[in-house]
Amino acid sequence: MIVITSPGYISDEADKINSLFEVGIRRLHLRKPDATSEDVARLVAQIDEQWYDKISVHYHFDVAEAFSLGGVHLSGRTPDVPKRWMGLVSASCHTLEEIEQKKEGLDYCFLSPIFDSISKVGYGSAFSIEQLQVARDNQLIDSKVIALGGVSEENLDTIKKLGFGGYAILGALWRIEEKEKIAEYARKMISKW
Repeated sequence: MIVITSPGYISDEADKINSLFEVGIRRLHLRKPDATSEDVARLVAQIDEQWYDKISVHYHFDVAEAFSLGGVHLSGRTPDVPKRWMGLVSASCHTLEEIEQKKEGLDYCFLSPIFDSISKVGYGSAFSIEQLQVARDNQLIDSKVIALGGVSEENLDTIKKLGFGGYAILGALWRIEEKEKIAEYARKMISKW
């Protein structure tokens, strides 16, 4: 299970992130597209240091280096791995062709949207189940490909059957406000996987 942060700031975010690590999430993607590096650094400083190696950062690679975080996530805005970077490298893909082109040079990649997005209104699934089954059968979808987009407790079995190496969650988790309920939902998803 990989958790992607809400793009905006939420109340007690660092406490909620710590509680997610405590219940066993494997990785957190810190994605704050409109934030400054200083804002992101302030949030990271509030997260328990023991989890830093399990955090990947989008856009703010200077923060990843300053805090010795575990990974960077490439995008159109930040397409290059920092010089001398030794941590994990991931990227997002939105077509099966992108997976084919990028997968080998990455530790893992997201493929999205698999299902209709929960967090982005009107952002529907880009793939049929049949297309994903063919991609699995051709070993395009494998342990390095993480399902993203509309992931919830209800579709974990489908994700497993399609051969994904894991799943990333955003909307289904962050629509919950209370820290205890967020942790409980994450625990339930982890145990179901």
